[in-house]
Amino acid sequence: MNMLNYKNLQYFILIISGFLLVSCSSQIPQELGNEGFVKGFMGGIVADEPKAALEGKKVLSAGGSAADAATAAYFTLAVTLPSKASLGGGGVCIVYDPKTNKTESLDFLNRLPSDIPATRSRPSAVPGNPLGIFALHARYGRFQWSSLVSVGEKLARYGIQAPRTLIRDIRQVKGALLEDRGSRAIFLKKNGNIINEGDYLRQIDLAVSLSNIRQFGPGDFYNGRLAKRLVDSVKDASGTLEAGDLKKFRPVWRDTLALKFGLNEINFVQPPAYGGVTAAQVFQILNNNRLFKDATEQEQIHILAEAVRRVNLDKQRWLSDDFALIGNLRDLISRKHAIRLMKNFQKDKYAELDPRLARTSNRSENPSATGLVVVDREGLTVTCSFTMNNIFGNGRIARGTGIMLAAAPINIGKGPSALGPIIVRNKNSKNLFFAGAASGGAPSTTALMQVLTEVMINRKTLRDAIHMPRVHHGGMPSITFHEPALNKVIQKYLSNAGHKMLKIPSLGQVNAIYCPGGLPRDDVCQFVTDPRGSGLATGATK
Repeated sequence: MNMLNYKNLQYFILIISGFLLVSCSSQIPQELGNEGFVKGFMGGIVADEPKAALEGKKVLSAGGSAADAATAAYFTLAVTLPSKASLGGGGVCIVYDPKTNKTESLDFLNRLPSDIPATRSRPSAVPGNPLGIFALHARYGRFQWSSLVSVGEKLARYGIQAPRTLIRDIRQVKGALLEDRGSRAIFLKKNGNIINEGDYLRQIDLAVSLSNIRQFGPGDFYNGRLAKRLVDSVKDASGTLEAGDLKKFRPVWRDTLALKFGLNEINFVQPPAYGGVTAAQVFQILNNNRLFKDATEQEQIHILAEAVRRVNLDKQRWLSDDFALIGNLRDLISRKHAIRLMKNFQKDKYAELDPRLARTSNRSENPSATGLVVVDREGLTVTCSFTMNNIFGNGRIARGTGIMLAAAPINIGKGPSALGPIIVRNKNSKNLFFAGAASGGAPSTTALMQVLTEVMINRKTLRDAIHMPRVHHGGMPSITFHEPALNKVIQKYLSNAGHKMLKIPSLGQVNAIYCPGGLPRDDVCQFVTDPRGSGLATGATK
């Protein structure tokens, strides 16, 4: 009996000890830099590719800044979505820092190479992403550069499951893409078939390039051994790149294009990301004398289509085929110019415009881009758009580097004219209200402005705004495009007003963050990715 009691006592002690150990371990605080460090609101991230969003969330959870999360997310995209965000690509970002009450844009778009010989069949661009992301991290990052680059390096080295977004891109251009030996080695299975969603995808050469960037910083990419290897490989791939092009590349910090939005301020990127200019013009039209706010739902769609139509016609006048700005930037985004653009507008009628207002252009919009939006617990906000100037750039991988080359940003639709992330903040209270980025060519600007007005003017939830059916007008030809789910009553209203309607599957893809009460004053935010894509929105909503 005593022996039995003794054994029972032993079991009891073991059980109690186990409970104490679990209890104590659960109360041990996580250190800065370890996932789980942040308790409560950590911020959030929205991206077109889920793995990038998840890796960014880990950084936010570990106490990293929005710039840290954007850095980790970008180097993930370089592995999971090389069709739009390769190391060979470029981009633009807007950053809002409530601590300094400053909003600024970062331009690291691809530059034209110094020489494009006629013998080169695949003109390629000067890469911007590695140094651009380094500049972002250097100014606003908190964690070590190497720890963030290693996120992408590990994914490339050990492999990933091919994401849906990448497979969709491969299928769009598989014929041209698979002419390249390097692309075939990565995107074809051993049996010769294209990889499918979820298939194992490993990129050893890219892992080595990322390892160099992790160890030596972007200096090795632009003026080191990796730079030499890249230049030699680009020439082998019929591309265009010289060592001097890499050495001269510099990202540029600029002021944003800032316009008054009630008590708030809306910020757009400056050229050469011309999506900022067109978005600013559309905003000035919609915001003028409460034109959009005081209209009915049907009238609002008509107003949006007319505004975008006139802005896109105007764009043919002020943007040359080689992406040079014609005219004065401040005049183009002024209220006076907005009034001039809407001179003969009627609320219930599709107005006839003089076709001479638009010059003939051979330029088409580059639809190939991807975006991400990040905010951290302190309100630091980063929203970026990345592009290869064409889907999979020039369709060639630089041998031995694993880097997909961006197309040279020349005319024929290969340029940054549709890129334009947006941030809305209050300069006096230092609060963030909205941040968004969109992709999908010319309709992306319309889509982003439609989402913005629905949440900031019509006070809809971000989810409802992003899920709403969209319209778009390209200027010429005179057609109002709309998504299939657009309300039949609205379709009839537009048709009766004189719009020539054409249904297409989808218009643009938007990622956004909306904080109705202002962040960091009220740490309740909505993070939403577009159901038209396969992205992910993740973070702590409050």
